[in-house]
Amino acid sequence: MLEAGLWGLVGGGSLLIGAALGLALPFSQRAIALVMAFGAGVLISALAVDLSLEAFERGGSDAFAGGLFAGALAFYGADRLLDARGGRHRKRSSGQQEGNPATGLVLGAVLDGVPESVVIGVTLLEGGVGVAVVVAVFLSNLPESLSAATGLRRAGHSSGAILGLWSVVALVSGLAAAVGYATLDGASPDLVAFVQAFAAGAVLTMLADTMMPEAFEHGGRVTGLVTTLGFALAFFISTLE
Repeated sequence: MLEAGLWGLVGGGSLLIGAALGLALPFSQRAIALVMAFGAGVLISALAVDLSLEAFERGGSDAFAGGLFAGALAFYGADRLLDARGGRHRKRSSGQQEGNPATGLVLGAVLDGVPESVVIGVTLLEGGVGVAVVVAVFLSNLPESLSAATGLRRAGHSSGAILGLWSVVALVSGLAAAVGYATLDGASPDLVAFVQAFAAGAVLTMLADTMMPEAFEHGGRVTGLVTTLGFALAFFISTLE
């Protein structure tokens, strides 16, 4: 359980790194968008290769389909609720966070990060952490927090408050990985498959709802190429395990 929590912190720790970079360096919206596109490609590859396929092979079509759509609907419903609490523009770099309650931003960031972290814990059930999944979460978290931190700074929030926010989310990520491992250790293959597919559905819905629109809005015509590059990197990493 401790190991799972530590790996969860590795994946979630990039949130703090991304936030610090966003506060320290003058990234343009286009640069942030392209980094976000790359991170989205990395996550899509991890969802397809390390989550969806494994869930299908472990639990069959019923567990996979049930978990996938349950995760998608759960994220969609929770995201709609958080929109009214100030979390709607949590990944935006252009300052739409102005006036939004901090609770909405924190809850939104946790909603995005918990499924990914649970998956890190689940990979340890096989006897070793899924390197490709950890890399995917780490790389995808960087542009998320970089973008949001830039937007929060433009909205007038202090650097200390921004770094504190992302520190909380990183700690929750580590906790989610530990809880995911402890809860599913010894569980049936169908249940583990359902949870894997659930996380895949939630993360895929998050990508389509938050990351990809931001990437395409500011990244321009090369966004698709950068996304493909991220996908390819994560795929080749998964072949090395």
